[in-house]
Amino acid sequence: MAGLMTTRKAALAAGALIIAAACTINPATGRRQLSLIGEQQEIAMGLQYDKSVTAEFGLFPDEELQNYIQDIGHRLAAVSERPNLPWQFKVVDDETVNAFAVPGGFIYMTRGILAHFNSEAQLATVMGHEIGHVTARHSVEQISRAQLAQLGVGVAMVASEEFRKYSGLAELGLGVLFLKFSRDDESQSDGLGMRYLLRTGYDPNEAPRVFEMLERHGRVQGQARLPEWQATHPSPDRRAARLREEIRTLPLEQQTGTVGRKAYLNRLRGMTFGMDPRQGYSVGSTFYHPDMAFRMDFPKDWKIINQRQLLAGVSQNQDAFVVLTLAQGETPRQAEQAFFDQDGIRKGSQWLKGFQHFEVVPQADAAGNTPPPIRGTVGFRAHEGHVFRLICYTSADKWKTYSNPMHRSLPSFKRLTDQRYLNVHAKKLRIVKLTRDMSLEQFNRQNPSAIELEALAVLNGVDASEVLTKGTLVKRIVGKDPPKN
Repeated sequence: MAGLMTTRKAALAAGALIIAAACTINPATGRRQLSLIGEQQEIAMGLQYDKSVTAEFGLFPDEELQNYIQDIGHRLAAVSERPNLPWQFKVVDDETVNAFAVPGGFIYMTRGILAHFNSEAQLATVMGHEIGHVTARHSVEQISRAQLAQLGVGVAMVASEEFRKYSGLAELGLGVLFLKFSRDDESQSDGLGMRYLLRTGYDPNEAPRVFEMLERHGRVQGQARLPEWQATHPSPDRRAARLREEIRTLPLEQQTGTVGRKAYLNRLRGMTFGMDPRQGYSVGSTFYHPDMAFRMDFPKDWKIINQRQLLAGVSQNQDAFVVLTLAQGETPRQAEQAFFDQDGIRKGSQWLKGFQHFEVVPQADAAGNTPPPIRGTVGFRAHEGHVFRLICYTSADKWKTYSNPMHRSLPSFKRLTDQRYLNVHAKKLRIVKLTRDMSLEQFNRQNPSAIELEALAVLNGVDASEVLTKGTLVKRIVGKDPPKN
């Protein structure tokens, strides 16, 4: 017991020394901060994360818009406390209302959030907030705390390399990148964002309108939670009120500035709005991908997750998976060989032509416990110049429960020929200049949009009954939904 107590005291002393050595003064906040990660390591992490973000979401294919976002972002970053980071600002091809940052100066805006802004100053508000997370090194501090907590703790390998990368399939997305910041962190980033907004001459009065939009968007979507970007933030209505109070205390010359409404809205002309069915969509338990001309059925009531690099069905208990990805190799035979050449994967019997059973035996954890083996079936199909891998798996003790529905799903991968599901297109955002005074409700009667009036009002940042003056630029959504059956 005495030896154990001595070891614990030594560990605590060592931890205290590490914490003391790793605490630095943050240039943006002026506060002491835990950091086990140097700036060059932070940048290297960001470069790696950037590859993952681009692969998962894809960049929105509008070079002029991408350059525009880069220009504004660089102007904001140049007045920050870390201007020499290799700042990158990108628009990702995602419909959600979201923005996020990763260490090292990499900032991402979704096309979904851009569609909901109504001025350049509103865009700069959110970009400044995300820059604030980087200058305050919030992600680095969280990662450092996690590293400190894991000192001396062995991390067990759950399975082979092949299956570790899918271990979080039930929560697909770059979860490690979207760290849940504390409310103090969020409030701190709000303050830093306002600092950069004022330094670049934008109108601070546009900032509260961003938070009002986010709160309205959540209500219109019927979300029990706030929109993605607001998930861990203080209440938007309270933030808007707090910002307005802060703006009233500013010197008069800082209470106005550049709004940039017309220039910003003109950048949105023709932008894809909402889901892009060309990249795949679900009707019930069937998935259709028009651009790649395939369809596939998934087990009933399973969650279907569609990403650039991966299509997956996840069981309700999140313990069984059907996954479609592009495979390594130029032919199905080469792809199969590459799969079974991996360490830890045992080849089993043939199930159907082109499909093979397999087993993966996980390694023991730190306590010497070994989880049940993973059982699955894998097959490879050539289609449209690509080789696809179709795989299903679960733990061996759940195999009898899930093997039948999974095995019905795998061979359902077929060429898509039905024109009803092939000939679909994304909705588009149009900008219309009013020729006379009218309310948004009147405008929508004359120029119907493909979304509900209430959602259109949120998109335009106005009330449906509000009278808009002649010459006002108004957003309109055109297009239609894909078939529902």
